[in-house]
Amino acid sequence: MNLGHPIASGNTAKIYLYENKIVKIFNDYLPDTESSYEANKQKYAYSCGLSVPKVLDVTKIDGKQAIIMDYIKGRTLGELISENMDQAEYYMNISIDIQQKIHMITTNSLEPMSEKLRRQIEAAHNLDKRHKADLIRKLDSITFENRLCHGDYHLYNLIMSDNKVTIIDWVDASAGDIRADIYRTFLLYSQFSSELADMYLRLYCEKSGLSKDSIFQWAPIIAGARLSENVSSEKTERLLEIINHYCPR
Repeated sequence: MNLGHPIASGNTAKIYLYENKIVKIFNDYLPDTESSYEANKQKYAYSCGLSVPKVLDVTKIDGKQAIIMDYIKGRTLGELISENMDQAEYYMNISIDIQQKIHMITTNSLEPMSEKLRRQIEAAHNLDKRHKADLIRKLDSITFENRLCHGDYHLYNLIMSDNKVTIIDWVDASAGDIRADIYRTFLLYSQFSSELADMYLRLYCEKSGLSKDSIFQWAPIIAGARLSENVSSEKTERLLEIINHYCPR
């Protein structure tokens, strides 16, 4: 099947627009269960009444795993902000209102966040045994109610079309502590703009009543887990600095 050129690509897959549908083709090195694993998370979010692209099929195309889903025509909130920073707070408020809707959903239907984070911390090559033990001890000490967490929530995973916003990219979703999900979003923003990161944190705390301290207890754990992701745009030194600040040698 000739899908043409991808319209986007990430660490795990390439995205194509074909016959007015989105086709996500997964990289060969991933486990055979990857497409169904991700599709099930997206289907779950859809079943919760959230604005999420509907999964139409989980299949193989030319021997590669694929998910076919609804095409949402529009522009990401990230694109809209980058063109007009004066509107940053307006769009950030919209994004937080949607994230709070996600966080209101109590769930035990997805992979537990704590298991996912533990696995990532143990796989992080840049962490020594003592740091890994410290982070896992911190992880085990935090109590919380399991809520739906997106796991990679940011302005570029939100598509606005006709004043409706759709949430995409559910592969990292889990059942866990919303404060960890908030810190993860803060960490992603702070990589590119401390101004946007601080705005996000201030607005989320104002809207939710959560304190910065309660969110930042997750800082070293989320930074440690992110080390295992090997994201080219992320600086290892920055993540180690966060970990060493909360877990000094």
